[in-house]
Amino acid sequence: MIIPIYQVDAFTTKVFQGNYAAVCPLRRWLEDEELLNIARENNLSETAFIIQEGKDFTIRWFTPDIEMDLCGHATLASAHVIFNHLYYSQEEIVFNSASGTLKAIKNDEFIYLDFPSRMPVPAELPEVIGSAMGKAPKEVHKSRDYVLLYENEEEILNLKPKKEILDQINLDPGGIIVTAPGEEVDFVSRFFTSQASIFEDPVTGSAHCSLIPFWSERLNKTDLNAKQLSERGGELHCILNKDRVLIGGKCVTYLKGEIYI
Repeated sequence: MIIPIYQVDAFTTKVFQGNYAAVCPLRRWLEDEELLNIARENNLSETAFIIQEGKDFTIRWFTPDIEMDLCGHATLASAHVIFNHLYYSQEEIVFNSASGTLKAIKNDEFIYLDFPSRMPVPAELPEVIGSAMGKAPKEVHKSRDYVLLYENEEEILNLKPKKEILDQINLDPGGIIVTAPGEEVDFVSRFFTSQASIFEDPVTGSAHCSLIPFWSERLNKTDLNAKQLSERGGELHCILNKDRVLIGGKCVTYLKGEIYI
């Protein structure tokens, strides 16, 4: 069997930046173990598998460890592949997924993901997370992920969480978002996952399902610009639309090829 593969850097305009994802268009679904093996072999933060069904697409996301319920950057990468390599002629893509119906909308140079809003609520900080982060946050909230609020961008940049401590807990399928007001954007963030092959995610679209309503309420605005402060970095244009969020970004193709299994 030959499977096309595209590797895309998402939420950036330059290769070697943003978050990398593999996108594999399929003609039929393979066994889950085969999908996971492909993701392991790719060894990227996510591999997206897509199948066109009529005008819509079904999408699934795999890390090298597990299947995810939602992944933003790999959905953005998939939309980029559909628009630019599969020559899809419409301006809107409908994805059927484990998180319901998702949309990707092409608008000028941006692709906007239409995702569910996940407003985090106040929560207690688990002792393990507190020990691993080193510096205590101002506030702790939780939706799928823990959201730790810090004072400023410098604190986010200087955090050095200890993986060996965080690996004592399993947050599957969630992770830990650290966030603060930005110096040149509305807010900044980083994202960490315990017991994962890739500890810090370069850019986490799904985390912004929580970050957008969180910061929209605090800043009293629905149109926000964000940066994820990983080593590779990423930029996002964010819009809150009632119980949905629009997560906008750009992509660049790094490679295309074929998988033989």
